Amino acid sequence: MRSPHFALLLSAVLTITQGLEARTLVHAGKLIDGRSATAASGKTLVIEGKKIIEVANGHLEPGPDDEVIDLSDSTVLPGLMDMHTHLSSEGNKNSYLERMQLNPGDYAIRSVVYAERTLMSGFTTVRDVGDSYNVTISLRNAINGGWVPGPRIFTAAKSLATTGGHADPSNGRRADLQGDPGPKEGVVNSVGDARKAVRQRYKEGADLIKITATGGVLSLAKNSHNPQFSEEVLAAIIDTANDYGFMVAAHAHGAEGMKRAIRAGVRTIEHGTFMDDEVMQLMNEHGTYYVPTIMAGKWVEAKAKIDGFFPDVVRPKAAAVGPLIAETFRKAYKAGVKIAFGTDTGVSAHGDNAEEFAHMVELGMPAMEAIQSATSVTAELLGIAEDVGTLEAGKFADLIAVDGDPLSDISTLQNVKFVMKEGVVYKDAE
Repeated sequence: MRSPHFALLLSAVLTITQGLEARTLVHAGKLIDGRSATAASGKTLVIEGKKIIEVANGHLEPGPDDEVIDLSDSTVLPGLMDMHTHLSSEGNKNSYLERMQLNPGDYAIRSVVYAERTLMSGFTTVRDVGDSYNVTISLRNAINGGWVPGPRIFTAAKSLATTGGHADPSNGRRADLQGDPGPKEGVVNSVGDARKAVRQRYKEGADLIKITATGGVLSLAKNSHNPQFSEEVLAAIIDTANDYGFMVAAHAHGAEGMKRAIRAGVRTIEHGTFMDDEVMQLMNEHGTYYVPTIMAGKWVEAKAKIDGFFPDVVRPKAAAVGPLIAETFRKAYKAGVKIAFGTDTGVSAHGDNAEEFAHMVELGMPAMEAIQSATSVTAELLGIAEDVGTLEAGKFADLIAVDGDPLSDISTLQNVKFVMKEGVVYKDAE
């Protein structure tokens, strides 16, 4: 007859066993962890639930309840991150007409398609730095709630501009349709407007603030690079953003607008086309990140050659600005400016984001640094390095896989065959 102690022991063992989650073992042929300077061979990522619990040497033998994902013929990397996307739209020859034709629901439905395309191309986290009708707030919530597949989104919702500035939504309309948009619509012209606009983004549920510190290429306005905020208004935006825990991203092509924004305390400079030596020095002094968007420059340059693709006011700006972004990237990298991966996808097609890597490497950045600019560097920029950006124990199981070796051929990142986000497989070649 078994003793009561045996029954108690058996009960305890069963309780512990039933409490254990089934593990997933990912056998990686090569592993780029997002932090190390070199790739490792023959590793196993041990995953429980949403998180990595161990990165083991060799290909571990599974237990009876373990699931094995065999990527032993592949290179495994952290999920990629893009710091400059626009998930509610995509550039085409009818883009300007669509602004007058599409309803908020149209943009929302399209954003669901673009988000899934982005995830399937290997990007598990993105910043959306300006959308239509705040649809990326709802998109973020739907993804987080499991309603639709997509990347982890940090959204600025509606960008902030001055009257007639790059993100003034009434630019290009006839006079009786222009109205006088204000802080709710993201248009600010005073310290009071600035504070109210930031608070409005907080009320709506944004994650960060995006300002258009200079003119822009695709807006229906003549100048692409003049400064568009006074230092007094910039200080009010950033002071209020700090109160609410927002980082601030600054669209900027012209040098003077960049200098004002950097001195005021923005987190990132987007595009940076006419960046000069003083701007680079200021960025290094202030720890400001540069998000280059090289492929957007190349895209607008190419489309400017097509008659009728852009309105007449946009075409010369696109032709002039596009070619300069690449050379700016080359200089900024040599100057030691912190570079975070970003594409401006939504200008170009969603899902093509990884083309940016090829441009970065072609312009002098080593492949491993380019990969880290979209993994560990972007995680640090966003303040989420404790959870993502590298493949380590305790991090979310955000990982992708490609055939071949991206360190010898960076273009392999344009053909992602496997995507896992928080332990859930969204794309599997098999």
